[in-house]
Amino acid sequence: RRRLRLFYGCNKMKRLQIAVGIIRNPNDEIFITRRAADAHMANKLEFPGGKIEADETPEQALIRELQEEVGITPTQVTLFDTLEYQFPDRHITLWFWLVERWEGEPWGKEGQPGRWIAQNALNTDDFPPANEPIIRKLRQFAP
Repeated sequence: RRRLRLFYGCNKMKRLQIAVGIIRNPNDEIFITRRAADAHMANKLEFPGGKIEADETPEQALIRELQEEVGITPTQVTLFDTLEYQFPDRHITLWFWLVERWEGEPWGKEGQPGRWIAQNALNTDDFPPANEPIIRKLRQFAP
């Protein structure tokens, strides 16, 4: 019995919830950053964000992550989409938020390069595969 419990405990599915910010300025440009060369999905572009802690709502996590990563405090956010992915060892839920008002100016606060890119110029090949549906949706609604 003890072995079964230990075995079961080792194979529990890990669940991750991630809050992601799509920071869009009045010129319909999106602020993106580049992943580090030694990170998973190295050198790919990404929308800033991170893990939702146990005591946070997705919106609270978004605000905290954007303050930590790109130095802004969102003042207006709208849920843009949620995506779920199942992997052999984990289940991931991504909460994508459209951020159109904030305090501060975004920059790569953790040393990551950041820049503005036109919404209609976003390219799925430049981002991790999990972002493909979001990129397609953003391009579809680009001005």
